[in-house]
Amino acid sequence: MSATPTVSAPSRTNTPIGVALASLVGSALEWYDFYLYGTAAALVFSKVIFVNSNPTLATLAAFTTFAFGYFIRPLGGLIFGRLGDVLGRKRVLVITLLVMGGATFLMALLPTYAAAGIWSPILLVLLRLIQGIGAGAEFGSAAVFSVENANPRRRGLHGAWPSSGVYLGLLMASGVFAIVTQLPEDQFLAWGWRIPFALSIVVVIAALVIRLRLAESPAFVELQQENKAPTTPVKDVFQREKKGMLLLLLAQTPQNVVSSINLAFITAYIVGNLTLANSIGPVATTIGTAVTMLALPLFGMLSDRVGRKPVMLFGMVFSALFAFPYFWLIDGGRAPFPITIAVVLSLGLGIGGMFGPQAAYFSELFTGAGRLTGLAFARELAGALTAGTTPLIAVALVAAAGGKSWPVPVFIIVACVIGIVAVLVGGETRGRNMRATNVAELKASTGSFEG
Repeated sequence: MSATPTVSAPSRTNTPIGVALASLVGSALEWYDFYLYGTAAALVFSKVIFVNSNPTLATLAAFTTFAFGYFIRPLGGLIFGRLGDVLGRKRVLVITLLVMGGATFLMALLPTYAAAGIWSPILLVLLRLIQGIGAGAEFGSAAVFSVENANPRRRGLHGAWPSSGVYLGLLMASGVFAIVTQLPEDQFLAWGWRIPFALSIVVVIAALVIRLRLAESPAFVELQQENKAPTTPVKDVFQREKKGMLLLLLAQTPQNVVSSINLAFITAYIVGNLTLANSIGPVATTIGTAVTMLALPLFGMLSDRVGRKPVMLFGMVFSALFAFPYFWLIDGGRAPFPITIAVVLSLGLGIGGMFGPQAAYFSELFTGAGRLTGLAFARELAGALTAGTTPLIAVALVAAAGGKSWPVPVFIIVACVIGIVAVLVGGETRGRNMRATNVAELKASTGSFEG
């Protein structure tokens, strides 16, 4: 077995602002890419890449590639999570940025089916898979890096920056696409759709400059200096930290479900079932996204004061209790204002409570030896199982109920109960020692507020 590379102590200390920017911008790029692809799959790829005389089949083909990116992300979590635990968090932050951002930029240069024939969809699928692998550890590495660099009493606040970056990316992508869709349709399909993908290079360069200036996280440096860093983190985390991964997967479930209902399902429901204007759903989710981006650091900061467990439970309990009122507002109001209120409350309070403390909570579930591997893989596996399937499940439930919405809040409540049980079983994690190298030491350090 080859020796693990040593990492010398950093010659400079990372500043809170530098770490926050590095995490925020990288996560924003990940979800900018994600939203761009989803939007392009619906509006563009079915017409210029997956050309078929049957528009439904063409659209299904476009969304199948969207699913590919989701389902390959756990593999990316394993690959880059392992690299992060062996070689360092900073290196993975740079690698995932280049892999993910490079694939997105190359999508702007894709030839159409008319120009390249079958090679056009083949190249798109290949780039989507590369993009998904790179994104598999982007949030995980940003979360771990933020938490390991933070003051132990401020991990919730600083760990919330990657979460805010997710919603910043959604806002950026929706804004850029809203502009280019104003072009005449022939120009939009000819070249306008390429602009949002090409602009991703600006975010990549900005994030790269910020991340290259960072020093390695102090927790990882100490593990290396004491020869405690793992050489087989994947094997170690599956043997010794299966409970932490299972708790994470279950605790992630309600956030994935509630988020997907708001960001993917509800617009289709408003248009298809309520026959309301196409613009109502996107406007409501844009406002809700902006509110949530600001709320996440507040919930992260609250978890530093009262603990991760009560804040996470608040988000889950609120989401369960609000599930039926959410649809009462949407179904009963059938107007922009009540629909927007429903989405803002669901995202701002429900997702805010669950997602704000998440980076700190999930990082504190794992030892320093396998933290990035366990977090990245379990979180992306949860996403593949629940986030990607929720819109389909919701559509099927409404169809089975004859167009009625009541099964969807039941589905939300079940997901929330799963998360509530997981958090109750997992217990509090605030203040655990980020340098702990075994599970017993990690749990015993709860509330110690060591490094």
